[in-house]
Amino acid sequence: MNFNVIDLIPAAAEIWMLAMACVILVADVFVKDRARTATFALTLLTLIGAAILTFITADGEITYAFTGTFVADLMGSLLKLMLYLTVIVVLFYSRGYIQLRGPLGRGEFYVLTLFATLGMMVMISANHFLSLYLGLEMLSLSLYAMVALNRDSAVSTEAAMKYFVLGALASGVLLYGMSMIYGATGSLDITRVAEAVYLKSANTTVLVFGLVFLVSGLAFKLGVVPFHMWIPDVYQGAPTAVTLFIGSAPKLAAFAMTMRLLVNGLLPLAQDWQTMLVIMSVLSMAIGNLAAIAQTNIKRMLAYSTISHMGFVLLGVVAGVVGGDARYALNAYSSAMFYVVSYVLMSLGGFGMVILLSRAGFEAERLEDFKGLNKRSPWFAGVMLMLMFSMAGIPFFVGFFAKFSVLQAVVAAGYYWLAIVAVAFSLVGAFYYLRVVKVMYFDEPTDNSPLEAPAEMRVLLSANGLAVALLGIFPQTLMSLCAFSLVRSL
Repeated sequence: MNFNVIDLIPAAAEIWMLAMACVILVADVFVKDRARTATFALTLLTLIGAAILTFITADGEITYAFTGTFVADLMGSLLKLMLYLTVIVVLFYSRGYIQLRGPLGRGEFYVLTLFATLGMMVMISANHFLSLYLGLEMLSLSLYAMVALNRDSAVSTEAAMKYFVLGALASGVLLYGMSMIYGATGSLDITRVAEAVYLKSANTTVLVFGLVFLVSGLAFKLGVVPFHMWIPDVYQGAPTAVTLFIGSAPKLAAFAMTMRLLVNGLLPLAQDWQTMLVIMSVLSMAIGNLAAIAQTNIKRMLAYSTISHMGFVLLGVVAGVVGGDARYALNAYSSAMFYVVSYVLMSLGGFGMVILLSRAGFEAERLEDFKGLNKRSPWFAGVMLMLMFSMAGIPFFVGFFAKFSVLQAVVAAGYYWLAIVAVAFSLVGAFYYLRVVKVMYFDEPTDNSPLEAPAEMRVLLSANGLAVALLGIFPQTLMSLCAFSLVRSL
């Protein structure tokens, strides 16, 4: 491949992120402060710098770089800006938590977070199977290491091993699917693959087999049934700060990956992948919501909740292909994007509350740890109430409008039965969210100690809860941003 200097402009944020991650990796060796204040500050500076570069280079046009392997468009820019914001919030929530836990308090946490973020940035802008796979592996390897950071914990080590083995298997399945599509179309470039499929110049049998493996790999990264086995164990076993990161930011990259591969690359095969997505969506909403009811560990409960929410996201992608009508497509894809962004916001708050209640030597992982929270802190009990109501889809919080926009797209596409199934399982899901509220407000507290957390975390967590409420009252701005970015990108 021939590289030009002009190629560096669309990828300026990625280059900055890589350079700064390497600088921080070396600089942290000389940091003596146990709180890693300098490392933390440099990591924030890196993310803010990447956000500025992404904003400056977002000109509203679709720009290809590095001989077509990298694409810069508004959808990618918006998702990256949301990604930086998410990671910054994760770092603030996690800072006090990791300082109290020796193995986590070293600089590796920050460096691995940056490398994982870089992998997600590459995934979001990938226009080539090779660049997509490289970004995915950079993210995956960083997450495996982050889950295992607490070496003194047998549970964390076990979770990391499970994640590594299943993740390696899923990566192999995805790579095999990509190789079959390459064999059928003769190209790894997503744009050229789309042309070959549209012109029907590819071997259809090999193409469909490759598509099955490709969707399987995607399903693992999204965490939908039947490739969901890793999520509950990893969410429970990983340190809560790592669970917070895994449960939020990667969902943005997984959505972008789905759009790049299925919508940009394999849209003419929509009849084949639509059926698979419908089955996975229904099973995810069913198993996710039903299994969550039986959980007493709130991290496992939120893990199964994630599975059901990702099933909802797939509904938006499925509803986007109806007779080739562009209006349906825009409405459906933007609703799916809005849902992903809303879910990330809710997930940040949910796991942030778990971190808030945790302290040195104690992990607030069980539902009983939330007993009587209203008596200990009425404000943060109210924040958790808003988050749970939003996840349950109760008006008027952002989760309600996220579900409503997806259901509206599904009904407009004519999938009435699918909308009925989604509403039914949402009602089932409301039970375990409301159970948390019941425990906080109607049970006697087992621990009367005051909540201890850094001031910045208290402020951010409060803002997180208020954002869930305000975006539920005024969702139009975020919805319009999602729709506008997709109009200029698809």
